[in-house]
Amino acid sequence: MPSHSTSFRRCIAALAVVAAWACSPLTFAVDGIDARVRQLADEYCLTCHGYGVREGGLAIDELLEEPLAEHAEQWEAVARRLSVRQMPPAGEPRPSEAAYDQVGLLLTSQLDRISLANPRPGRTETIRRLTRTEYRHAIRDLLALDVAVDELLPADEESHGFDNVTVVNLSPMLLERYISAAQKISRLAVGGDAETAAERTCRVRADVTQDAHIPGTPLGARGGLVVRHYFPQDGQYEVQTRLMRDRNEELEGRPGKYELEILLDRRRAGAFAIERPPVGAIDKSVDENLLTRVHVSAGPHEVGAVFLRSQASVVETVRQPLNVHYNYYRHPRIEPAVYEITVRGPFHGSTPRDTPSRRRIFAGISATPDDQQRCAEQILTPLLRRAYRREIDEADLQQPLQFFAQGRQNGGFDAGIEKALAAILVNPSFLFRVQREPPSAAPGEVYPVTDVELASRLSFFLWSSIPDNELLDLAVAGRLREPEILRSQTARMLADERSASLTDNFAAQWLYLQNLNSFTPDMRLYPDFDDNLRQAFREETELFFSSVVRDDRSVLDLIDADDAYLNERLAKHYGIPHVYGSHFRRVALDEQDQRGGLLRQASILCVTSYPTRTSPVIRGKWILENLLGCPPPP
Repeated sequence: MPSHSTSFRRCIAALAVVAAWACSPLTFAVDGIDARVRQLADEYCLTCHGYGVREGGLAIDELLEEPLAEHAEQWEAVARRLSVRQMPPAGEPRPSEAAYDQVGLLLTSQLDRISLANPRPGRTETIRRLTRTEYRHAIRDLLALDVAVDELLPADEESHGFDNVTVVNLSPMLLERYISAAQKISRLAVGGDAETAAERTCRVRADVTQDAHIPGTPLGARGGLVVRHYFPQDGQYEVQTRLMRDRNEELEGRPGKYELEILLDRRRAGAFAIERPPVGAIDKSVDENLLTRVHVSAGPHEVGAVFLRSQASVVETVRQPLNVHYNYYRHPRIEPAVYEITVRGPFHGSTPRDTPSRRRIFAGISATPDDQQRCAEQILTPLLRRAYRREIDEADLQQPLQFFAQGRQNGGFDAGIEKALAAILVNPSFLFRVQREPPSAAPGEVYPVTDVELASRLSFFLWSSIPDNELLDLAVAGRLREPEILRSQTARMLADERSASLTDNFAAQWLYLQNLNSFTPDMRLYPDFDDNLRQAFREETELFFSSVVRDDRSVLDLIDADDAYLNERLAKHYGIPHVYGSHFRRVALDEQDQRGGLLRQASILCVTSYPTRTSPVIRGKWILENLLGCPPPP
């Protein structure tokens, strides 16, 4: 059983304490250097870092003559190099493993005591724009509306593998996109006038094999696509499906009869009998009329198009058949496949009266002609508080109420609320996280951030979203930084389903999982690779990381675990028997199955390789930078 000191939640709680401080350089307290550290330095280090020799600009003989606290940063660099055995260099006399561990423990314990006495948590940008992911999650939690933000806002520029490092500027073009997004989102949330016959098309990647069940689709189906779509109004909508074609613009799959179903919230909304004509025959009209018109209530719904799974038949080949079928020349599709789904509408739409967003916004408040102003204030006040992540005053209400008055004059009460929401969503207090230094703080002084700023730091790290009311109430009351409350809130937030963003957002960037979508190995060398396998790689790592968070496992399990998350396709790839179906499940590993931990997972091996071969250099650099925090010198 791993020590509790290495539990994931204990590590996160420690980070939360660090997040409560802003910092800059300080004068350290005096702390002596242990004799065992001096002895190891005399024997193994001073040849290159002493007696006038300053390899890498480091003179350890000079550091030994002064208090350790005055050169904590240099000693920390020494401790890191010792921990990964980079000092002394290979080929030179080296201490024993026990001596390495002993001196490393002595240095880190002394440095930890200095750090506690003189916190230096690091300094971040004092003004930072919400990333695209944070914006999407903030809209979801503020308005109960999950929109496809990727279609409204451009991707954020990445730096050091993360997308929240360089988000400080707001160009005129990006501002226009935010204004357009705010107008569309507020219209969707309130259910105002919708564009008639508006279209949204979702496509399947060309390298997806659709000859078996795909995660996310109903059991008994094969292939296809299921997407989540927000319907702006009650009304009639069209769902059109097109089938996958090869480079010759001919339908893929063997000739024969197939059944295609259109699904709305996993219930049949339409069905088609498709006959794939013989090869060479004209097939342009096969998917011309795969159009279903259905009445849908406003709000989020799942729309899908899937084939009914026919009786499985064995593919007979001289060699073991491949698991992939999508390439016209190497491994063609066995059966037809879905290419895209287009949702078009509304037609004859009407303003909805009840959606999750309207319930969140209006909160049961109904306005009469005589008290619309008062009701608008009641509706906007809690929304403003959560959107701006702080207590608000009359000045904060003035601008949204002005927009409310304009909208009400032109289109009524709902139109006024829609205008006010759009104004809130483009306000700098919503789009930017601003940390202000206390007026009494001297330049370069370490100071604690306010409880309200701490609430935002905590929620944007664990949830990639705005604080909820419970967290914000504690912050406003000035109680969030109390150790017990901070620990309990951290545990509560990790147990919340919104902490999935810690995996989807933070871990995916930290571990370079976002690079998987653009990774394609040489298909001549690796013919059994497709997007199904690529997504299985990612799913395994995300589920594994989530289990470490959810079950409060030791952080050491990230490196060496005795379990893995597998489905049938991934288990076949690893050569692990007795795992069936597309559903992922936790599988205990035998001693012979050396698959536990991040370093053995295919997702990590892919993003640290070339398309044609593995790369120990790239992988070693990744381990030093991302896991050990000790990047190699240039």
